[in-house]
Amino acid sequence: MTGADVLLLALGAVAVGAGVLVVTTKHLVRAGLYLVVCLGALAGDFLVLSAELVAWVQVLIYVGAVVVLLLFAVMLTRAPIGASDDLDRPGWPAALIGGGTGLGLTVLLVDAYRWSTVALPAAGTAERLGEQIFQSWVLPFEVLSVLLLSALVGAIVLSRPDIGRAGPDAAPTADRPGVDVRTGGRR
Repeated sequence: MTGADVLLLALGAVAVGAGVLVVTTKHLVRAGLYLVVCLGALAGDFLVLSAELVAWVQVLIYVGAVVVLLLFAVMLTRAPIGASDDLDRPGWPAALIGGGTGLGLTVLLVDAYRWSTVALPAAGTAERLGEQIFQSWVLPFEVLSVLLLSALVGAIVLSRPDIGRAGPDAAPTADRPGVDVRTGGRR
């Protein structure tokens, strides 16, 4: 076992441990920070596997953008930051399903490869990766950008209590009688 193998296993253990902490913690902000650790460990795994471009994309897009978007959405929507009783559900169904899925995938992979070695293709270049991404995978990237934009707009709308309210505290409009639009006061 080489040093790269040990480092790969250690970073994988950190990623799995942080992933378990993401789904078991009752603090929403801590879950977001554990997600940063998990995604950072995955970026480290990509670096060990000599996929530097994928590692930096992982750091920039997932750690830098998605987690920040998650934390800002939590802050903008005024969600409870501390421990929440809504997150206190029995964990045995999820553990049973996750364990069964993991066991099934392990059996499937061991049966498929039977501990044989697989020859890896030659390392790709950034140019070849860019051609593949922007020729074959443009639509998923565009869909993801629209999804992230709609999540941000939704967080802003949810954080503004004055949007959609038509009570006496609402902003004056031209169609509401008795309100002077220029001054906001009664006529």
